Amino acid sequence: MACLAGASADLSRMVLETAKMLDREASTSESAAEIESCFDRLWPLHRSLTGEGVRRTHDILGEIVPLNRIEVPSGTVVFDWTVPKEWVVRQAYLVDPNGKRILDVADSNLHLVNYAVPFRGRLSRQELDAHLYSLPDQPDAVPYVTSYYQPRWGFCLSQRQRDALPDGEYQVLVDTDHIDGAMTISEAVLPGDTAQEVLISTYTCHPSMANNELSGPLAATFLARRIAGWRRRRLTYRFVFVPETIGAIAYLSLRGEHLKRHVAAGYVVTCVGLDQPFTYQRSQRHDTLADRAALHVLRSSALPHEVRDFHPTGSDERQYCSPGFDLPVGSLLRGPYTQYPEYHTSLDNKNLISFDALRGTIDLLEATCRALDVNATYRSLAPFGEPNLGKRGLYPSVGGKRANMDHRQRARATLWLVNQANGERDLLTIAQRSGMPLELLSDIAQECVDKGLFEISVDESKAGKE
Repeated sequence: MACLAGASADLSRMVLETAKMLDREASTSESAAEIESCFDRLWPLHRSLTGEGVRRTHDILGEIVPLNRIEVPSGTVVFDWTVPKEWVVRQAYLVDPNGKRILDVADSNLHLVNYAVPFRGRLSRQELDAHLYSLPDQPDAVPYVTSYYQPRWGFCLSQRQRDALPDGEYQVLVDTDHIDGAMTISEAVLPGDTAQEVLISTYTCHPSMANNELSGPLAATFLARRIAGWRRRRLTYRFVFVPETIGAIAYLSLRGEHLKRHVAAGYVVTCVGLDQPFTYQRSQRHDTLADRAALHVLRSSALPHEVRDFHPTGSDERQYCSPGFDLPVGSLLRGPYTQYPEYHTSLDNKNLISFDALRGTIDLLEATCRALDVNATYRSLAPFGEPNLGKRGLYPSVGGKRANMDHRQRARATLWLVNQANGERDLLTIAQRSGMPLELLSDIAQECVDKGLFEISVDESKAGKE
């Protein structure tokens, strides 16, 4: 993994250099130890679609960046769905024929089927078997099992534990309840100079899983803190923390029309904690601003990565990209769901992930947001032939081999800009075509505006406004 570590360091330098070039404050940067400390506080909380574990999770994340809490009452109709009752877990365990308490939810959140209905009674080993869940092909893993919308109870255990259960009578206690409560959603909106928005969405509903749960909200929260520290934001950044599927649908029922008017790019952040190459999953429309910015940063950083097309069996991007909204939302992963063997099991734990890798994910996300923030569309005010750059101080006065490399690169970038600035091509397009650094193009474009040679495209300046 040495190549990944080196590439990640290069990405960190790229983020810092971009900030300097744009005359912005360097963002507030977290250490791997700080991320780990927050992880340790979040790990034991019993998360689900609803409940106090989710609220406590949002409380902790809210210490890093302030969050606005939204409680959606049970029974609320959100498009084709209904917000379920709030799940309350008091205790749940078995007592085996020898009087030993086993499969106690107090020992592991995963032992209890998520959203289990209450049950108290005595069952034979054979009767109990219908309520047990294990993985024969992964004998040491406890599976993560849910039953959100069908009433059932059950316990999850490793196959080795299951095989060792003795015959006899078992006492069963599932002390849970489903009450008229609420589903918790949180958001943080960091205003920019324009009403155009970047949406960052993640989920907080899985109990005690590291990559498939906590890596996403940790990356999103520390990213929000970094962006909050920028001296200036051209775009507005919206961070959303929801339970997967039903939460994103509920959020769209509340904010969907606003998002359709304002979101320029968005990303679902999940499964980003493994020390593996990045995977970028494109939006439904395949070549949106979100896709172009993420792929520009991945390619420019020289990080190994895979690009895959949109697929409707993914995470919440399938809600944001559903036909009624079709938002420009892609997804960033680092150890994609279903593609690593520990997925949805107790083996997806702290030992599996890398906090240095997670910090590298935050670097990549920030670099992508910076790319979005500097991207703009310019129109040349002297479009007939090549403008006289020298009289405006936009071209080196010494040419040929005597000019140093920086001057030659800047001159080439300037020529690309004045040739391409037709009011339709944005900087990402020009960067891709020219091979010039996006940050350099942005710096020169602003200088051209200051010298009266460029103007921001009218369409660009109006984009995202009411």
